[in-house]
Parts: sequence; C-alpha cells; structure tokens
Amino acid sequence: MKKNILIVSAMCLSAAFSSCTKQVELAPISSISDANFWQTPEQVDAFVSGIHTRFRSTTSQFQYLGEMRSDIFGTDPGSSAAFTGEATQGVERLWTNNLDLDNSGVSGYGGFYNNIVQINLLISKLNSTNIVTAANKSYYLGIAYGMRAYYYFHIYRTWGKAIIQTEPTTAIDISNLAKAASPEADVIKLIKDDIDNSEKAFGNVYTFRNTKAYWSKPATLMLKAEVYLWTSYRGGGTADATIAKTALLDAQTNTAGLALQSSFANIFSTTNRGNSEIIFAIRNVLNESSLPFSGTFLPQSGLIANYYDSVGNRKFNVTTDNWGGLLRAPIKIATFRKFSDLDSRKWASIQPAYNLSGGKYVIAGCFVNKYQGEQSAGARAYTNDFPIYRYADLLLLLAEAKVILGENPAAEINLVRARAYGSNYNAATLGYPNQAIDAKPLDAILQERFFEFIFEGKRWYDLRRAGDTYVFANVTMPTNELYRLLWPIDRSSLTNNRLLVQTPGYASF
Repeated sequence: MKKNILIVSAMCLSAAFSSCTKQVELAPISSISDANFWQTPEQVDAFVSGIHTRFRSTTSQFQYLGEMRSDIFGTDPGSSAAFTGEATQGVERLWTNNLDLDNSGVSGYGGFYNNIVQINLLISKLNSTNIVTAANKSYYLGIAYGMRAYYYFHIYRTWGKAIIQTEPTTAIDISNLAKAASPEADVIKLIKDDIDNSEKAFGNVYTFRNTKAYWSKPATLMLKAEVYLWTSYRGGGTADATIAKTALLDAQTNTAGLALQSSFANIFSTTNRGNSEIIFAIRNVLNESSLPFSGTFLPQSGLIANYYDSVGNRKFNVTTDNWGGLLRAPIKIATFRKFSDLDSRKWASIQPAYNLSGGKYVIAGCFVNKYQGEQSAGARAYTNDFPIYRYADLLLLLAEAKVILGENPAAEINLVRARAYGSNYNAATLGYPNQAIDAKPLDAILQERFFEFIFEGKRWYDLRRAGDTYVFANVTMPTNELYRLLWPIDRSSLTNNRLLVQTPGYASF
C-alpha cells in the first residue's frame, strides 16, 4: 500500500496533465519516499517493473499517434460507418485530419508526463543511493534515460514544442503546476542528451531482461537511429545519417541472437514471445493485461458472422471468429489491395470480409488481423505482445540511412522481402532494385515499411520523417494547411495550464 501512495503522489504532480482531488492530502514526495520506499533492492526492482507497466498503459497512444492519421484506415466513400454498420463515432477525424482543440485525437499529451514524472524520480534515486548492485544501477539508468527520450520523441513529433521536466518534483504546490513549453530545438537536444546518457549507463551490456519486455541498450540504439534519421532530413544531413547508421550497426553487431523469424505471422504469436526478431515489446499476459484495441479496430462477432472469408471458403461464425469488438476504424479496402497476393504480410496483417453474391465473393471491407490473441473460456483475449522495435525495423532503418548516404540498400531490403514472399520470392522480379518502385529508393523503403509494420504505430511517423511532400502525397490533408502536420493541444490541457500556447494554426478558445 505504501508503494501505491508513492506512485499516486508522483503521478498527480504532472503539470496540468492529471488532477488530484482534495482528499489526497499527502506529504511531499521526498518525505514519503525516503520514509517508506527506496529502502531495499526489491523496492527498486518493483519500481522499474512499474515504469514498464505504465509504458504498457500507453499502448493506444503509441498506436494512435504513430499511425491513425496516415493512409491505412477509413470507411468506403460516401459512408460514415464501417462495412459492418458500426459508426466511426469521431475516430474518422484522425484519418481525415480534421482535428481541433475539442477533438484532439489524443488529449493530455497522451498521459506521457505522468510517466516522465516517475522516470525523473527513478533517475534521481538511482543517482543518490547505492541500494541496488552497480550492475543493476547502470542497467536501470539506461532504461530510465532511454524511456524518457522515447516519450519526449513522441511529444516532439506530435506537438513540436514540449514542457521539459527532468527534475523530480518534491512537493505538491498548485501555484507551480503551470509551465510553458520549450522550443523544438531544446526538446530534440534533451532527447539526444538522454540517449547519450542511456548509452553510457548501459556501457557494453547488450543483453535483454524479462524476455525483451524491458528497455535495453539495443532499444536505445534503435531510438537513436530513429531520432538521427529524423534530424538528418531537417538540417543534419549525412552527418546525422552516419550517426544513425553507426547505431544500427552497433546493435546488429553486438546484440546476440537477432534474426528475422522465418514466418512473418509467427512474430506476433502468443506462444513465441521475445523471439529472435523482437528487440523490445510491450508484454501482455492472459488474466493480467491485453491489447486495448478491440473497441476500435475489430468487429462485433455477431456482425462479422454475416460475411465470408474467401481464403477459407467459409462463412465467419461467432464461435471461432469471436472478435468481440466495435469496428470504429476499419482498414480501407484500398490498403488491402496495395499488397501483392504473394506477400504473406497481406494475409497475416489484414482480414478481408466478403459478401457472397451469385457464387462470387465480393469484398465488403477489412479489419486488423495482426494480433489474433488466444482463446480462453470461450472468449478471445488479445494477449499478443505489441512490438516497439524488431529486427526488420533495424534492417529497413539501416537501408534508409544507406540511401541518404548514397549507398546501396539492397541487402537489407531483400532480406525483408525474401521473408515476406517466402517460396514465392523471385529476386529477379521481386528483389530490389527490380520492382518499379525501386527507381526511387526512399519510396521503396517507405512502401516496404508500410507492408511490414502496418498496425505497429509507425506509418504516420515514417511519412513525417521523410518530409511534408510524402505526407501530402499519401494522406487526406489540404496542402495549404501545413500546420496540421502537428497535432492540436486539447482544451483541458490549455485550460489547466495557462502558460501553454496552442499549436500554431489551430484555434485556442
């Protein structure tokens, strides 16, 4: 119970992003923690476990921010509902890019500051105590700096400016809750500094913990590559692309056991956790936690039973096709059709549904199939892990760095394509540089990432990283509304923190 009080008190201090009722009358955090916590190695271990649990709680935010505004989801032209008849209920504002302060898509900065507060406290305590072993202290500091950089990178790519809070808050003082956001240049500097601190803390330790469900040095190196590739397109040029490439080669060379899975679908299996392809994933376990997607991305079992699976030549049924969702965000039929039928990722990632008319299957719509969960007591539990970084990501980021540097990305692209096509793979027709899209290497990489990482929260960020022209060429957004590349701050956050300023272009009040 005492540990719970610590977590609650720290969570309430995030400036304007959570609220505390008057009944929470607590002493300063420092007094509570010094008196009741941080006394044993087991307590520190539990706190580190807790920051990963909180990381898991933001799964939806990672997916929404990284993908929902891109070119994946949508209803049929002229319809405001999914093909099964379920209403979108405002979710369509994401893929139509029609957001405002009252329909911000993600509010309260995704709750990330609540988690940053916890990490700040962990960093402070680790730097001021020697309760845990030196090895654990270094590993935990590597985790903390890496995860804080990851949160801030989401904030930076979403809202641009960000409130920088790196010191642990030691008292609940309502008068000090408001704080202005810092310029983007300061935010990206913080992110890069935290990455450096994470690398230094991990040292030469590339090993994984908790079956790859804990942050690690390879995760930090993946984040480093993402960050420096982003800045390479924004003034950093080949110098930053070289840093990204070096980080990726470091992870590839020094991390034991990394390899592509032979089967794409097997990456996400609930019986294959922490497999050779995973670098870092959010862990879900039966009767403990599950993916929070059924209410948005999956259909009602009774409604999908009206349609057919053409591949299986069968009608869906509520016993085995018990998706149990509410399909607010269907996958566009056009998205499904972008994949080759020879590509295993098409069938492992997307489930099409058909009407049967005159003995012919006519496609009606599509929904997510990548995370099938497991059956438990007659219900489907979505206990798949959610990948944050995996080896295919390393390969394609490395290919992208090579393109920026004027090098040949064929080896990395073709490893991914060969796995995707399996026995259908023919290097002469499907291998790089033999597809038509390969004439423009960056286009080829973005398409490969689209096929590989659909519904892993990466597509919007990939387009944004490559540049504005890629966004406007692929998503629904007027080219004269450049401001929409960033997200609006929600009304509640602006109200609670009067030092915040709305993202330029959006109405404030």
